[in-house]
Amino acid sequence: MIEPHAPAPPGAPAPWEEHGQSQARLPVRPGTGRFLVLAGVFVCAACGLVYELELVALASYLMGDSVTQASIVLSVMVFAMGIGSLAAKRLCCRAAAGFGAVEAALALVGGCSAMALYAVFAWTGDWGGIWSGGPRCLLVASSLAIGLLIGAEVPLLMELIQRIRRQDAGGAVADLFAADYVGALVGGLAFPFLLLPQFGQLTGALLTGAVNAVAGGALALGLFRRDLSRRGRRLLLVANLVVLAVLATAAALVDDFERAARQALYGGHVRVALHTGVQDVVLTGGTEGRPLGLYLDGRLRASSRDERLYHEALVLPALSGGPHARVLVLGGGDGLAAREALRYPGVRRIDVIETDPAVVRLARNDRALSALNGHAFADPRVQVRTADAFGWLRQTRRTYDVVIADLPEPGTTSSTKLYTQEFYGLARRVLTAGGRLMVHAGPVASRPRVYWTVETTIRAAGLHTVPYRVDGRTPDPGRRDAASRASCDWGFVLAARTRPALTLDPGGPRPRTLTRAALREDARAVERTRIRGLPVSTLVHPRNGG
Repeated sequence: MIEPHAPAPPGAPAPWEEHGQSQARLPVRPGTGRFLVLAGVFVCAACGLVYELELVALASYLMGDSVTQASIVLSVMVFAMGIGSLAAKRLCCRAAAGFGAVEAALALVGGCSAMALYAVFAWTGDWGGIWSGGPRCLLVASSLAIGLLIGAEVPLLMELIQRIRRQDAGGAVADLFAADYVGALVGGLAFPFLLLPQFGQLTGALLTGAVNAVAGGALALGLFRRDLSRRGRRLLLVANLVVLAVLATAAALVDDFERAARQALYGGHVRVALHTGVQDVVLTGGTEGRPLGLYLDGRLRASSRDERLYHEALVLPALSGGPHARVLVLGGGDGLAAREALRYPGVRRIDVIETDPAVVRLARNDRALSALNGHAFADPRVQVRTADAFGWLRQTRRTYDVVIADLPEPGTTSSTKLYTQEFYGLARRVLTAGGRLMVHAGPVASRPRVYWTVETTIRAAGLHTVPYRVDGRTPDPGRRDAASRASCDWGFVLAARTRPALTLDPGGPRPRTLTRAALREDARAVERTRIRGLPVSTLVHPRNGG
């Protein structure tokens, strides 16, 4: 994001002449010095983009809705870059010292921003509203600080490259643009393909900060050391050494930090913590009488304290009142929905479509989780496929009596396409003539517009619907955040080509938590909250009811 300077008029003095400075005295030839400055631009641009992507990735992981987080981070950062570029004019008379100080500060702030963000989230709880809460404020403040420092780089680098050899401003800007954009390309590719998978979010940010500090320090203390006073060299050297020491210490303690943060978030009984290629998976409890909890990307996916109620409400009404020999479960990698479907003796085949094979391996091999799902994946009737639910529905030619959408809650960017008219059209295509579709549509009490947007979208796909809800999750005393302390309900939508009956099969398995009378009352209760006139969610115009 380079702000080009206006070309100097013919006969105008060179930048160093404007500030009463002579041409830089370099330890290398001017051509080599110019190349080193452009190499510094390349490295700084790569590091700057990594900081941006790191903030977006971590904020999306902690808060969901990656579009909102990316918009906040990038808009604040670009705005701050403009302010930083203007503020850097005061440093141009001491460009080498100013650039060295800016890079040291950027390395410290950018390198530690991810750890600070995660710490505030872990130890202060929920994010609150859009602009409230410590973590949200820290996200904006980090974006602002990093943007100011990145913006200050460009005028200082322009000054330094002009001091090496006088050149028209247009040519200098072109060189800086080229190095900056190539560096941004490398940083943008390095983050998802190298830093994130190899080092993780926290260590990757710290490593980037170290690279940034070394590059900035080498340019200022090496190439332009003669522009610095002896005191200035000492101060800059000490500042860079302190920054590197802080980053190295943080990297050495990052594992202990993550364990402490997990205990703050999930309680003191974390048994499994995996960084898969798809999401973060945490498993708590399940031993010594402690309730088992499965968390995906920081959100409670299943708890042995209340999952039976959720999965019976999701599966049993869908399999009642019609054929159910062939069942498709979209999501459900924990095996709990399959467990409930297997209770019906008439079920001959269950296909589970899960995006993350690590969750399925955990459901197969973890003693507590596999016991909770009744060893469902060991049943020969259950077939698991690793695939994206949307893409798999587009390609399959199979048909099913029941389709169960056990997917991440609507309202987050990662799940948006799974709650669109196109997705439900694909689900309708794989249903047999008497088939039923069951959708978990999120809580009704706390997010009614989201819930009724989902129901409206299902009807727009040509299906008749029966909405209902059940009282859901009870407070979790082991969690600190506000979201886990609040009770909620679960909202569902049963759909079919003709209006389906919301019932429980008298000849089917005996429910442990549901009754037909309670289901009918829940359906009447949720109907009283209906919001009419909501727009339909589509791929090109996604809606989350907000």
